[in-house]
Amino acid sequence: MSIVSTVTSVGQSPGIQQGSVQPAAIQSGTGTPFGNLFAGALDSVDALEDRAHTAVDGLMKGAGVDVHEAMIATQKASMAFELALAVRNKAVQAYQSIMGMQF
Repeated sequence: MSIVSTVTSVGQSPGIQQGSVQPAAIQSGTGTPFGNLFAGALDSVDALEDRAHTAVDGLMKGAGVDVHEAMIATQKASMAFELALAVRNKAVQAYQSIMGMQF
């Protein structure tokens, strides 16, 4: 008997029925939809932008905000925005790729 003949295919594996494999989040009914995750991430970007705006205003008005605090806040907001933009671009690219498929 050869090694190849002793290996069963995935569909014939014991305990796994065809079409029954689902991610754990779907099986248990828990998990967060992608839209909610994306909305939460955008809210975080907006909060970082608000903090940066407040820090820059405080710096300009002389309200006791240090220059380095304002610079750190603006860099955090900038990096968060760039990340959100990159995720958005990848999502659009994936959508366009799927729409270009022929079935």
